[in-house]
Amino acid sequence: MVIAREFDYQRPDTLAEAIRILADCSGSARLLAGGTDLVAWLRDDAVAPDLVIDIKDVPGLRDLKLEGDTLHIGSLVTFTDLIESDLVLEHAPLLAEMAGTVASQGIRNRATMVGNICSAVPSCDAGPVLLAYDTTVHLAGPDGERSVDINEWFLGLRETARTDDEVVTHLTIALRSHGGVYVKLMRYGGEDLAQAAVGIVVYPDHEYRVAFGAVAPTPIRSARIEEVLRGKSLDAGVIAEAVAMVRDEISPITDMRASAEYRTRMTEVMLKRGLVAAEDRLSGTGPAYGTRLI
Repeated sequence: MVIAREFDYQRPDTLAEAIRILADCSGSARLLAGGTDLVAWLRDDAVAPDLVIDIKDVPGLRDLKLEGDTLHIGSLVTFTDLIESDLVLEHAPLLAEMAGTVASQGIRNRATMVGNICSAVPSCDAGPVLLAYDTTVHLAGPDGERSVDINEWFLGLRETARTDDEVVTHLTIALRSHGGVYVKLMRYGGEDLAQAAVGIVVYPDHEYRVAFGAVAPTPIRSARIEEVLRGKSLDAGVIAEAVAMVRDEISPITDMRASAEYRTRMTEVMLKRGLVAAEDRLSGTGPAYGTRLI
């Protein structure tokens, strides 16, 4: 692999040092966690930073813990960490289901979930699931700490609410009893980006969260579909009404991986199957987490 452009590299030992380096940088800077997106972009000359700041030595960013009913996920927690965490498997198995679909074992060992949403590509796997959960993104910068609701995080293609001088420290997810599902359409089994994806969470009071990936410039949540489902037990009529709304909620493109029409039709199928699976999982039945539905 050849990286054509030169850049400076620093590896701070503390969060305060990382923030100071970011603030002092007179040019463009990129943060390096797992690096699975950044290194590829550097190789392809898609980004050309003056400085790369490696935050892997910053303490506290690898924390994965439950505090009351809130799951805390540090910015250096990898997808493999999520898959192997007993805490995640017990309290938020949907995260492990999503993580298991990400790329290859080697990528999952390095790639972080926070890095995935900071890259903010339309097909990022973590996007639909975190949108379906009550997720908050926590950042630190020269002016102190702040929090951003996940619904306000994705601003556009590769654009987020993070400012250039901030570091995402962790995510928090407010947990309650739920069933969920992540359905990912790929061209083949194994390493592939999503052609389309659906993330669903359902709560005991028939409150539904529905989000989509790879079918719009950013991962998106559908408030309109959620409102149609709210307070209702699923039956064929309710599901059909929700599925009929998909075409007005998404805006897929045609590219080398799928046509817009194919993405649309398959998203309808995935929503139908996902709603049934999520509600069945809530009741303790349904397919085991990790079972492919498409």
